[in-house]
Amino acid sequence: MNTIGDVVVVAPDSPQSGMGHAITVDSTLYVEKITIDDGPQNEYSCSGTPADCVKLGIREILKRTPDLCVSGINHGSNSSINVIYSGTMSAAIEAGIEGIPAIGFSLLDYNWGANFEHSQSFIKTITENTLKHGLPQGVVLNVNIPNVSKSKIKGIRVCRQAKANWVEKFDKRQSPMGKDYYWLAGKFVNLDQGEDTDEWALENNYVSVVPVQFDLTAYQSIKQINTWNLND
Repeated sequence: MNTIGDVVVVAPDSPQSGMGHAITVDSTLYVEKITIDDGPQNEYSCSGTPADCVKLGIREILKRTPDLCVSGINHGSNSSINVIYSGTMSAAIEAGIEGIPAIGFSLLDYNWGANFEHSQSFIKTITENTLKHGLPQGVVLNVNIPNVSKSKIKGIRVCRQAKANWVEKFDKRQSPMGKDYYWLAGKFVNLDQGEDTDEWALENNYVSVVPVQFDLTAYQSIKQINTWNLND
């Protein structure tokens, strides 16, 4: 991003995986100016959620509307149904709600020491095209990058979100004091055999780009539900 424009970083001060679009309403928020790297010294650490970071960034730090909001790069996939749970994508969606073009980037590598270098050229291409062409009103981009070497990535594909879900289970354990506790576990199941989905693209070594809308209205169902006897 430093090669594209003037960057202001507002990021959570701790991991926020699975935070979704949570916002802080019942406790205080703190923001601290920090130094992450040798880039522009406009970097801030926030005690809140990813969505909080966008709200505070716009209202209190920038105090203006930025040209673009970029969220991530996330450790691990935010493809398919994962977009619902993702704090990374919720930051992008929060910006989109404010009318700001926004992109969430994720690399399919959960390793804390993940190497993001091979992602740079794809991120730059998608970002520059977004700045040049803009995005439709109410749409943000969900971008996922395969965890393979750059030479193995076949290109970028614009996709739809695959129909998939998590089949969850809980690992039940007991503390030394005899109290039960649980670890969430589970298996990701792709139910979609289409070759136009983000899951297919990633499995076949393409960078997936899914336009995401935050208007969740199922417009095609309005006519059907209006046939119900709701006012009798």
